[in-house]
Order: sequence, then C-alpha cells, then structure tokens
Amino acid sequence: MSRVLLIEDDPAVREGVVLGLRRQGHEVCAVPTGEEGLAQLRVFRPDLVVLDLMLPGMPGLEVCAGIRAVDETLPIIMATARGDEVDIVVGLEVGADDYVVKPVTARILDARIRAVLRRAGGGTGLPAIDSFGDLSVDRAGVTVTLAGTPVALAPSEMRLLLTLSASPGQVFSRQQLLEAVWEHDFHGDARLVDACVKRLRTKLAEPPRAPRFIHTVRGFGYRFTADR
Repeated sequence: MSRVLLIEDDPAVREGVVLGLRRQGHEVCAVPTGEEGLAQLRVFRPDLVVLDLMLPGMPGLEVCAGIRAVDETLPIIMATARGDEVDIVVGLEVGADDYVVKPVTARILDARIRAVLRRAGGGTGLPAIDSFGDLSVDRAGVTVTLAGTPVALAPSEMRLLLTLSASPGQVFSRQQLLEAVWEHDFHGDARLVDACVKRLRTKLAEPPRAPRFIHTVRGFGYRFTADR
C-alpha cells in the first residue's frame, strides 16, 4: 500500500480523490494548504505527493520548491485545472515528476501514481556501475555520484539518466523518452522531457552552452555522450 499526500484546497475535489484513491488501495492523507502539506512530510512520511497548483496562501509552485528543498527524491505529481502552459513548465522545472489536468478520474490518477512509483523503485534492469569520466551511475543501487559527491535526483531525473546513459551515442526522440521514462504510450507532452533534461543538466553541473553528458540533437531529441 502506498502512502499518498494530497494537497488540494477544494473540499469536494479533495473528498472525491481521497475516496477514489483509497478504493484503489492507497493510504491517503489530505490537507487543504501548502503549509499543512509541508508539515505532513515528516509526520505522514508519504511515498508520493499529489499537489494542486492553485492553492490559497502558499502557491503550489512554492510548495513544490519547498518539498524539493526537504527531499530531492520524493515523487511529485502536479494537478492543475487550467492546463496553463506557463505553470506546467515552471512546475516541471521546479521539480515535479509528472502532471495531470483536472478534472481527472481516480483510475487515471491511480495509474499515474503507480507509474511514478515504479519509476522511483528501480532502474533499467542493467546491472553494474557505469563510469563516464567523473560521473558514476550505479544501475543496481540506483544512485549517481559526480566527482565522488552523491547527486540527489528525483525519480524522473534518475530514469531519464539511466535510459540515456544505457545507450551512449544513441539519439532518443522525445516520444521515445516519454514512453521509457514516464510510461506515456500516447502522443505525450514534450514539456515533460525538456523540463526534466533542464533539471538534470543543472544537477550534473552541465555548462548550458557546452554540455558534457546530455546533448540536444536539434529536430530529433537527446543523446548521451561522455568519455569513459
């Protein structure tokens, strides 16, 4: 049973999501504000957070950044009623792993939750440790170090790095990465990929104009290259 922290201010939506997720087998703690949500991180100790962007008081984007300041690896799914492009992009760049546009059924949200938790729980199935210069990727332990220092990655960031680094030199389209990393087997949203690449490059100390590891192939997608 997974422990889901729901941060949603609308009482009717909150009640409906809680009932639906509990029917799907999740343990749910639901709070109406970002401040209460941040407080519950240490009390409830969730496996995943479902975060509404439109919150009173502390806005959802600020809450997302607050969660990431406490825990870099805790999975976060944003929920937005507007589907606003700017909020979605900023939220993904702040650290969300996925997003859904409300209204969303409990079954669809449950599928997204389970997919994110699967991604958080394991690697690509390729054993051993890969070293690329001062970057070390432990596929069995699902950990990353850069110049000997551990790098804390969110689940989507880890899966993206595992996928790209498993096939150095191969160009992956955004759709291929959506299917491999986010398990979206439909024509998904390239913003998920681009925002995750941006976050991952920042954590790997990649120079914006001269990346060492993750390269953009214009018109096609992304490629991982590095000296071993």
